[in-house]
Amino acid sequence: MNTKIFCDIAELDQIKKFNKKNIVKGFTTNPSLMRKAGAVDYKSYSKKILKICNNKPVSLEVFADEYEEIKIQAMKINTWGKNVYVKVPVANSKGIFMGRIIKELNNQNIKLNITAVYSAKQTQKILKLINKKTKVIISIFAGRAGILVKILCQNL
Repeated sequence: MNTKIFCDIAELDQIKKFNKKNIVKGFTTNPSLMRKAGAVDYKSYSKKILKICNNKPVSLEVFADEYEEIKIQAMKINTWGKNVYVKVPVANSKGIFMGRIIKELNNQNIKLNITAVYSAKQTQKILKLINKKTKVIISIFAGRAGILVKILCQNL
């Protein structure tokens, strides 16, 4: 398994700064971070990020909660750039495992960032679903370790 550092940010000036750092292998963001950074249009703001980071992976998150809407959003987001990873939560807001959509998108060769993974059991379930041909990032939330990585990125 490879561990890589991705910055979880949305401010364009910060993305420009960290994009120059070799230790940073990519970026991930979400609608809440983008809103706090001043984004009013998710697609256009995402494209600004992608213009800055055209040679590193950028994970852009769906904000739907139900299967059909997640699928529609994922298909659209996937078209925004070659370096796009569609960020899908491992479980929706009701706690339902999103295995069906993860498997379907992965089988359609859509690069995924499966996020908010909190347990080894969730990781095992994901690994059983995905094919090894399509790139997948599994974002494991490890409490204080996640905070440490964020602090490291801020101090680069």
